[in-house]
Amino acid sequence: MDNQSIIHSVIFKLKHEQGSIEEVRFIEDGRSILSSIPVVQNFRVYQQVSPKNDFDFGFSMEFANENDYEAYNVHPLHEKFVNERWIVEVDSFLEIDYRNKD
Repeated sequence: MDNQSIIHSVIFKLKHEQGSIEEVRFIEDGRSILSSIPVVQNFRVYQQVSPKNDFDFGFSMEFANENDYEAYNVHPLHEKFVNERWIVEVDSFLEIDYRNKD
């Protein structure tokens, strides 16, 4: 990862019951939809294990540069996922976007 690349991470808690079909569907749909956007690199799904916060999952991805990050934000698949799934099914979240400082 170079100094131009951006890591975009969101940690979140869903409105769905843990272990439910709806929870599994959201995670799998998020993975398949968001990772299919051409500028997304190294898409990962994480399950939170620390008792230090109330979040349950995380999505993380990388972008080669600011232009790719902006292209992702306005990509129709991303906008549709946010409007039709994220806003409806996510209870709370924290978004972090950062660059390599070295």
